[in-house]
Amino acid sequence: MTNKALNDFTGTVRRAVDDYDMIREGDRVAVGVSVGKDSLLLLLALHHLKSFYPKPFELEAITIELGFEGMDFAPVAALCEELGVLYTRVRTDIKEIVFDVRQEENPCSLCAKMRRGALNDAIRARGIEKLALGHHFDDAVETFMLSLLFEGRVSCFRPVTYLDRSGVTQIRPLIYAGEQKIAKLAAELDLPVVENPCPQDRGSKRYEVKQLLKSMSADYPDMKSKIFGAMQRYPLPGWQPKENWQLSK
Repeated sequence: MTNKALNDFTGTVRRAVDDYDMIREGDRVAVGVSVGKDSLLLLLALHHLKSFYPKPFELEAITIELGFEGMDFAPVAALCEELGVLYTRVRTDIKEIVFDVRQEENPCSLCAKMRRGALNDAIRARGIEKLALGHHFDDAVETFMLSLLFEGRVSCFRPVTYLDRSGVTQIRPLIYAGEQKIAKLAAELDLPVVENPCPQDRGSKRYEVKQLLKSMSADYPDMKSKIFGAMQRYPLPGWQPKENWQLSK
């Protein structure tokens, strides 16, 4: 399952991997597959990268099931079987705890924390210490703006994050890839995307910031690229890449 567009996209992923030394020889990498377009395309790109990358690594996929009804993971399992990638699904009661028991007013933070914990526990149980997440270029800019506007801080997740409590290293190979490019390629490749049924999907602060950036970008088309570049030049902790980095989105 390769074509020129996937080859080009995998080149974008490789630049991020190289710029931040995300994958080392002998690594076992688990892709956190949320079954959205980002994580599925990340899985496909890393599988393609694995076929020619000079540092051999192993690849697996893992999905944390939150407990929402009506989500069919069978097509994702079929894709992993086609790729020859081991696929693990972990059932949880995160949805019940967050929405039914706790009835959180702002559920996104708790949900994300519980998902991360479940992911880390699951891959550590398999003896894996590296977790690839589907956060992309737009996610990085939005997270930076969220921290700035709502917390008064200059902050963002890092391209590579070592979690000393769990011993897991999180990597984000999609940080040079824009959301529109990801959506277009995922549709072209007919990836088995499962729609997010979360009731907060369009009611969060992140969605507000996404809409704000979209509106501002209509007048300033290169605004997000400038914000991203500022994050690297500042630099935010962990964001300074090699000198020859090149953004492609």
